[in-house]
Amino acid sequence: MFNPSRDQVRQFFFGVWGKYKNRQPLEGAEALALPIILQHPEYHGVLDDPERHQDRDYLPELGETNPFLHLAMHLSLAEQVSIDQPPGIRERLGRLAARLGDRMAAEHAAMDCLAEMIWRAQRDGGGYAPAGYLDCLDEKIG
Repeated sequence: MFNPSRDQVRQFFFGVWGKYKNRQPLEGAEALALPIILQHPEYHGVLDDPERHQDRDYLPELGETNPFLHLAMHLSLAEQVSIDQPPGIRERLGRLAARLGDRMAAEHAAMDCLAEMIWRAQRDGGGYAPAGYLDCLDEKIG
């Protein structure tokens, strides 16, 4: 998925969850997404109710976490690790998981770095900056 809309991302996760519940085969990125969804039971109720959550806004200023953004960030990280792009991401995430003693905590820390890189690119009108992303991970590794 390159530059999907908000609705496409949400439909993707609703679709993966629906296929899982109906015991249908998964294809491509769906197979990467399912373990991520299963590791986040707090979002299963959202995925069970597409009618209610398809168009819902999640407002960080109200302390809300957007479950679709959260899952998409995990999926982005999983895709990066699967192809080691940017080069060194796989090794760094492994080291961060060893340091923190928990793979999920390491992924959440890495997602903070990914979010920061995206925010900087949007703020500065620049592109993808993997060096800053990897530097951020190195700082978290210590």
